[in-house]
Amino acid sequence: MNGVLLVISGPSGCGKSSLLNSVLDKHNDIYFSISTTTREIRDGEKEGIDYYYISKKQFQNEIQEGLFLEWAEVHGNFYGTSIKPIEKAIGEGKLVIFDIDVQGHKIVKKRYSSILTSLFITTPNQEILKDRLIKRATDSEDVIKQRIINAKSEMARIDEYDYLLVNDDFELALSQFEAILSVARLKRDKNQIEKFASLW
Repeated sequence: MNGVLLVISGPSGCGKSSLLNSVLDKHNDIYFSISTTTREIRDGEKEGIDYYYISKKQFQNEIQEGLFLEWAEVHGNFYGTSIKPIEKAIGEGKLVIFDIDVQGHKIVKKRYSSILTSLFITTPNQEILKDRLIKRATDSEDVIKQRIINAKSEMARIDEYDYLLVNDDFELALSQFEAILSVARLKRDKNQIEKFASLW
């Protein structure tokens, strides 16, 4: 069987990275799609682990060359997903996980709908989200305000996703996240099902 895809979206600060980091080391059949970005590297981040960091000029050149599955401009910086490693991981039968925004989800869904599962992660309310962003201490007050505004627009598109996970209690959220991983692995497109049925 070929691989399948899981798109994870949600406001910055909702806990997506913490949940992902808790499962990536435990599963050898997962390929986490590392995005390319033009934003500055943050303290503690590493090239090729958190993101691939390139200039805006290089990013725009790669857009023109059609090297991105999806890309978007967020908070004045570009973020995108390269196509080649995704296709390779699918061919190897892996669960490919994307951590991308609602715009990116729409594009990935258009191309891979038959093998795609999608999950939206958020906080119980916007006050908790704001509190987490302040405690993270990586953004200015203006950036935090903009992230809250963006979060409100993202929340309006929850109905485009298969599942909703409210990250209030981390251990419970982690258990639910593991369940979604299991479900995503069972997704098969029509051709795969027909081929399996004929061989069976």
